[in-house]
Amino acid sequence: MTGDVLPCFDASTIVFPEDSSSIVTVPITLDIASNHGVIVASKSHAKDEAVHLVDNLLQKPSVKELVNHEAILDDGRTLLDTGLIAVRGKAWRELVMLACSCQPMILELLKSKKELSLYEDLVAAWVPAKHDWLQQRPLGKELVSRLGKNYMFSYCAYELSFLHFGTSGEVLDHLSGVGSGLVGRRHLCSIPATTVSDIAASAVVLSSKIEAGVSVGEDSLLYGSSISSGIQIGSQCIVVGMNMPRENDEPSKLFRFMLPDRHCLWEVPLVGCTDSVIVYCGLLDNPKNSLSKLGTFCGKPWKRVLNDLGISEGDLWSTTGDQDRCLWNARLFPVLSYFEMLNLATWLMGLSDQKTEFLLPLWRVSRRLSLEELHRSIDFSKMCLGSSDHQAHLAAGIAKACIEYGLVGRDLSQLCGEILQLEVSGAEICKNFLGMCPRLQEQNSRILPKSRAYQVQMDLLRACGDEATAQELEHKVWDAVAKETASAVRYGFQENLEYPQKSASLNNHLSGSLDETFHPKTIKVELPVRVDFVGGWSDTPPWSLERAGCVLNMAISLEGSLPIGTIIETTKEAGILINDDSGNHLHVQDLASIAAPFDGGDPFRLVKSALLVTGVLNREVLSSTGLQIKTWANIPRGSGLGTSSILAAAVVKGLLQITDGDESNENVARLVLVLEQIMGTGGGWQDQIGGLYPGIKFTTSFPGVPLQLQVVPLLASSQLISELQQRLLVVFTGQVRLAHHVLQKVVARYLRRDNLLVSSIKRLTELAKTGREVLMNCDIDKLGEIMSEAWRLHQELDPYCSNEFVDSLFTLADPYCCGYKLVGAGGGGFALLLARDEACARELRAILQSDSKFDVKVYNWEIFLDSKP
Repeated sequence: MTGDVLPCFDASTIVFPEDSSSIVTVPITLDIASNHGVIVASKSHAKDEAVHLVDNLLQKPSVKELVNHEAILDDGRTLLDTGLIAVRGKAWRELVMLACSCQPMILELLKSKKELSLYEDLVAAWVPAKHDWLQQRPLGKELVSRLGKNYMFSYCAYELSFLHFGTSGEVLDHLSGVGSGLVGRRHLCSIPATTVSDIAASAVVLSSKIEAGVSVGEDSLLYGSSISSGIQIGSQCIVVGMNMPRENDEPSKLFRFMLPDRHCLWEVPLVGCTDSVIVYCGLLDNPKNSLSKLGTFCGKPWKRVLNDLGISEGDLWSTTGDQDRCLWNARLFPVLSYFEMLNLATWLMGLSDQKTEFLLPLWRVSRRLSLEELHRSIDFSKMCLGSSDHQAHLAAGIAKACIEYGLVGRDLSQLCGEILQLEVSGAEICKNFLGMCPRLQEQNSRILPKSRAYQVQMDLLRACGDEATAQELEHKVWDAVAKETASAVRYGFQENLEYPQKSASLNNHLSGSLDETFHPKTIKVELPVRVDFVGGWSDTPPWSLERAGCVLNMAISLEGSLPIGTIIETTKEAGILINDDSGNHLHVQDLASIAAPFDGGDPFRLVKSALLVTGVLNREVLSSTGLQIKTWANIPRGSGLGTSSILAAAVVKGLLQITDGDESNENVARLVLVLEQIMGTGGGWQDQIGGLYPGIKFTTSFPGVPLQLQVVPLLASSQLISELQQRLLVVFTGQVRLAHHVLQKVVARYLRRDNLLVSSIKRLTELAKTGREVLMNCDIDKLGEIMSEAWRLHQELDPYCSNEFVDSLFTLADPYCCGYKLVGAGGGGFALLLARDEACARELRAILQSDSKFDVKVYNWEIFLDSKP
């Protein structure tokens, strides 16, 4: 793939020919084609509609050349070379063999100072029509001999779209054009206050440091630069790699430099010396346009430039040779001291007040380079190292300010990664930041969550290479998340988690002697499972403790029944007896033994945690009775349907009912959130909300103490219910996944303030709001689009939430569906397949039930609409 094209296409739909090379093309209009490479596809040798043998390659052809080579398609367009090349089978093996034996070829190129072009020379080896031309090129005979027996095909990707940014003008067009709203205009930069500088809001400043007293015009781009006071940069300019030093610290004596509108300015280090050269030109100058073909420099015709500056053609170009005289080969750019180069730049751009008589002699006697010579003289190693060091120092400044003045709202892990590029001082800088952590917590203890403070310390410890201490600190992060969640959900919850006080009545209970006033009582709670359409992850602490969360989900029954439930009954026998549907039994006589933290392998930790959060162990009810608790979940393990949280909700609700506590759905939902933190599984509120409240609902959470939950039931029409139940397939993939491990990774990324994760979850909340509207409008097709986008975002949050089996399942379902996703955290469990219509649903169900490749089960389901009071 070439470096100046950003393509967008579905690679899974492209099938290239075997044992050959292929180049991806796209139909384009002739005006665009005239500035790019064009493929001439054979009209007689075609494998199918998209794949044709390549007859010829054209570089920036005129319309006449396109006609002469029969390169114009029937619709008046031509095939553009997108820069995507694929080599397969025999052709690939030959290319690898050439690569393994090419050291002598490389040495020959270096010795002769000649160039080999991927898109002209290498590709031409696979196109017989170019062999005569190629054999006259450096190493051309070798390429034809080694690769020329194979052919190249053109694959026309009709749906492909792309951005080409091969010129400075194209770069600015993309940054300020239709997609400008997607452009981040400030990144890794240091910018002064608006009262001491004038930097346009539309300017894009990346990896740059700008001092006070600088002006930057609209729609300009600054990258990898340090701009000192007194510099003015116009509108629609590009400045790259400039490191402008201060000549004098006195404001009245500042060096002044102005870059006019629509100009480019960049600084390049040179091979074999400590010098660099400053290069500049107009934004729209074409370096290859000659004097005779309206060539320009800084936007002005060459003849005017020469006349105004008193420069002769002989000063710029050799009098021998037949090369066109153009900006590309003009020996224009002097190598002098920094401020001399800037003064001469001002003069050459036609802006200097100084007389030509003074500057022209200085320019003439200086060592000067053309763009062509510069192309061969750039010290790329020095340029990359300089850019890396520059970004590292910027990152260090930002990280220090973040810790010293802010609330560490940035991704310090990422910043430390930049800082550590400083091989000598990077680790020392990170150690200094680590030493600032105690003061950070002390100053912001009432505002900064401890979970975030601990995560900052972990990131800094890892940056310092102290992995052992970082791992020791990890449990503090999760303890802090649990406490922050519980504090936000239910004020004063800690009292319920303490060991029961051994009062006289409790001692009597533990010894087996019960009050004679025993009254038998039985509570049965059965709940549906939930399927989530969109919004998951925004319900998960600590996100939901600090930002609004929005989830759209639905309660359903499976195979005609509610699959999750519990029966809780009082007993005359002392203690608590727990049974589950796996045949596990536990009789707890010493209630003080029920205390967090619980072992991860304890099969009864859910019920024990429920006993803690409901405060049942501290109530007098257990002084006169015992309890028997039975639980079941008639769905496959690792389903993704919220089983664990909904079962917890059932047990909590049952315990509150039997003890006459607050069994409202809102209270139960909050308590389950605390319960999951005690269990160590984490998790949000959407699962229990999905099971406790009937039907389809849109739920929003608002940060605060206590956490506010707003459940809005969607008044689904009979048409919506009918269409959903006809078109939505609920399929168990047979793939078991454990949400706990996924959740920890996602929460850790949020605690680090990972920008991609934050933006992805924000988008999920927006989609949940949109999903609510489309369901109210009974637009099932649009819901499918939302589900598919949500699935893509989930894969962004966790690359392992899908697998090869799931991908192949969705590929099979794609022609029949308008949307699909895995429920919950993904990685396996249940899938939702939303068919295009009822007929597609029936056909897809039949395929899944008969295809032995997919050992899946399609469940019968219904929306659960009735909720018992």
